[in-house]
Amino acid sequence: MAEDMEILEQTGSAADEGASIPAEILEEMGKAGVLYGRKKTKTHPRMRRYVFTTRNGIEILDIAQTVDLTNKAAAFLEGVIREKGLVLLVGTTPAAKEYVKALGEKLHFPYVSERWLGGTLTNFKTLSTRLQYFLKLRADRDAGRLEKYTKKERLQFDKELARMSVIFGGLEKMTELPKVILVFGATSHEIAIHEANRLSIPVVAVMANDADPDQIQYPIPANDRSRTSIGWVIERLATAMEAGKKEAAAPKAK
Repeated sequence: MAEDMEILEQTGSAADEGASIPAEILEEMGKAGVLYGRKKTKTHPRMRRYVFTTRNGIEILDIAQTVDLTNKAAAFLEGVIREKGLVLLVGTTPAAKEYVKALGEKLHFPYVSERWLGGTLTNFKTLSTRLQYFLKLRADRDAGRLEKYTKKERLQFDKELARMSVIFGGLEKMTELPKVILVFGATSHEIAIHEANRLSIPVVAVMANDADPDQIQYPIPANDRSRTSIGWVIERLATAMEAGKKEAAAPKAK
């Protein structure tokens, strides 16, 4: 831990224009393991600018940039939400999925926490049709309108609902294409990022040193396989997103 704090202090004091990171923030980031990337051999060439040093073959990310870029991403998300823009949350890894689901439900935003369905963005029209079918089928079951079918048919409906819940469970709020997608783990969600890029939808992504930052409009270099690291980042983004929600709901001054 002493070595970790020494590295944290070095990179924290290396912030632009001498704007060093407060000690309590450094300690939080150290405990959360935000600074740890992947092995040096996994580093994407374009991510080298976000690496501070290497220790025992593991890349140590530049947390001064992590703090700065987290703040920029938070400000961007707050602005989008203030204008009532839709944010799609994406995180299917064990470290991210619970956070993504909780934040999506709290802010009433669509989310993908189980599996990204190819074409979610680029084939949105078809997705919307299937989503509406899923919602109607679920509503019919809950209202008892499926009781008229045979036991065998009802069992088939239940199986279909279970399968579709995995795919569409968090997408009920996606009534239109999102204005931005927020991704936790860039290399684990390359298809989602590719679809967003094709449609010129901005991407905010928490990413380690093995991803290509040029595919991300708002990269956040951080340990994306650690639950505590993702928790540290998401707490800061969530605060800004909640502020944007409140501003969007506030009456406009005449």
